[in-house]
Amino acid sequence: MSALFATVALMNTATVLASTAGTLIAAEAGGPAASGLPSAAGVLGTALGALLSGTLTSLRGRRFALLVGYGSATAGALAASIGAVTGSVVLLLAGLVVLGLGNGAAQLSRYLAADMYPEERKGFALSSVVWAGTIGALTGPLMIAPTAGAAARLGLPSLSGPIVTAGLAVGLAAVTSFFLPPDEVTESAKPEGWAVFRRPSLRLPLAAMVAAQVTMVAVMTMTPPQLHHLGHSLDVVGWILSAHIFGMFALSPLSGRIADRIGGRRTIGWGIVVLAVATALAYALPTSHTSGLPISLFLLGYGWNLMFVGGSSLLSGTVQTRAKGAVDAVIWGSSAFASVGSGHLFGYGGYPLVAAVAGALALLPVLLLVRRTATPE
Repeated sequence: MSALFATVALMNTATVLASTAGTLIAAEAGGPAASGLPSAAGVLGTALGALLSGTLTSLRGRRFALLVGYGSATAGALAASIGAVTGSVVLLLAGLVVLGLGNGAAQLSRYLAADMYPEERKGFALSSVVWAGTIGALTGPLMIAPTAGAAARLGLPSLSGPIVTAGLAVGLAAVTSFFLPPDEVTESAKPEGWAVFRRPSLRLPLAAMVAAQVTMVAVMTMTPPQLHHLGHSLDVVGWILSAHIFGMFALSPLSGRIADRIGGRRTIGWGIVVLAVATALAYALPTSHTSGLPISLFLLGYGWNLMFVGGSSLLSGTVQTRAKGAVDAVIWGSSAFASVGSGHLFGYGGYPLVAAVAGALALLPVLLLVRRTATPE
């Protein structure tokens, strides 16, 4: 659990640094419509990483899967760093895709933690690993301005600093994964894989996690360009994103306790309510960098957390690791479209339009939540 916690914390820090800096680099190079491409590259890599990690865990065990994921991510961070230094957006995006492989492995770690606990404690166990993202929430955004300044003092493009630092963090995650004990493969020889999507019981948790991911990614991705457009510094961008990512991860143990106590379905319901409030605030107060946006982004993060933990608790222990990887691939793959789409929405109608569309998408799982035939607890 300590090794899983440390690797997730380091990977999350790297993802925050690389994604935020990449978004600003793309916006400077190609305008608002291009600003969603780095986030899309990252979540596409995360989707591929979830598939790869789930398959490797089934075949070779969790330690081998994490070693491959974090090792690949280190190479991706190096490529992204070179792209940022040389001004090659194509190389930057390619590097972010490979960096996302490590994030896919990190995301799947929540199920590995849940596997080590009894049924009544699975929600708390998986939320404990999700809570490791708090480290990224506290350190990642606050490191953007200092690392950018350090790069500038070295004569490099300032935004290359956060991406180089991300490479160091993910490299350390790869080293830390060596401390995981070797494990035996215990799953059945017949893989469940994509056939899992035929299960009726999968509809609610999958819809909830996809809706939460798309809503969160769309608003979060366009927040740095919105603040940049308003003339705010990287320090303002950093602390508002810190509030958001703190909401995503810091209260995870509370979400886990809620899921264990009232069940995954009701936890998802509360998450929908919080996301609706968050997007409404972002729509109504798109220029309030001192109160409106920080509160909105915090609630956006916690609404996502409730739906993510609630959905994961419904899935934990019911499907194989390889199938969980397929589920995560769908979740992260769908948010790649949110990243690209949010950039076009931002260019067409600004930040309020992004918030309005995201809020509508967050409400879609209500259709499944109210059905009596939905997933039993």
